[in-house]
Amino acid sequence: MSAILRVENLTKIFKPGFWPLFKSHQFTAVNKISFSLIKGEILGFLGTNGAGKTTTIQMLLGTLHPTSGSIFYFDKDFATNRIEILKRVSYASGYDKLPARLTVRENLDVIARMYNVPAAERDNRIDAILKSFGLWNLRNKETGSLSAGQSTRTTLAKAFISNPDIVLLDEPTASLDPESAQEVRNFILQQQRERHVSILFTSHNMAEVAHMCDRVLILKQGTIIADNTPEELARSVSLARVHLIITHRLDALVTYLNQQAIPYQIKTHEVEIEVDEKAIALLLADLASRNIVYSQISIDKPTLEDYFLNIAKSE
Repeated sequence: MSAILRVENLTKIFKPGFWPLFKSHQFTAVNKISFSLIKGEILGFLGTNGAGKTTTIQMLLGTLHPTSGSIFYFDKDFATNRIEILKRVSYASGYDKLPARLTVRENLDVIARMYNVPAAERDNRIDAILKSFGLWNLRNKETGSLSAGQSTRTTLAKAFISNPDIVLLDEPTASLDPESAQEVRNFILQQQRERHVSILFTSHNMAEVAHMCDRVLILKQGTIIADNTPEELARSVSLARVHLIITHRLDALVTYLNQQAIPYQIKTHEVEIEVDEKAIALLLADLASRNIVYSQISIDKPTLEDYFLNIAKSE
């Protein structure tokens, strides 16, 4: 399937004096990254703070000019077709601020007009979006008086009011309570399923990324170091967690783990042991040979969060 967004060797170098941080030296925020987004795909875009995610998104929106490299939307060069392309692209961040004195409905109406949503369908589309995001009862409330979660939902509603082909979402659920966050995730997945919207999705919630994203890019120091499914990235981490409820010879277990330099944590009689997946059978055999008895066992396989934390630790 052809890509509707292609990024080729995208680079952004900040020259000395651009920001106070770069007074005396230049800084490469994004270094020759290339990737693509296909129709209907949700692509996770992950990295620690300062990895280059925000800089990349700003270049994808045209608010920051690349030092070099190319961006293509719908097989058209973004540099020469910016206005035409941005009619089909939208953006939302969980940290955006809204015009405080406009009502929720007025905010959506302004965006709908900016995207030239036909007058004949504007009201119906706004009503549908308000209901989808649980904002109907807040439609006449000024956004300056909204809670953080309500404000975030309004910002996300704005991103979908134009029925875009591509949405760039920067930590969209960051300030939401669990119930509201789940509603937002369900809406995004519905848009993907029904309208085949393509989404570039950033989040620090690894469980959310694993649930939402078809594929994940990992950005480190301005360079893409991984491009794979959440499942495959998690499988690349061999570390697992074994949880045991110890009923006999806890002291012997602690001695053994210390001797073998195996990481562990103890909460009363429950012990969490970090061990390579392939070494679990050997671990359990060693415990049996030492007459260490446990009444319960559970094993947590490596997750995307484990992969991400390993990447972060190596920086």
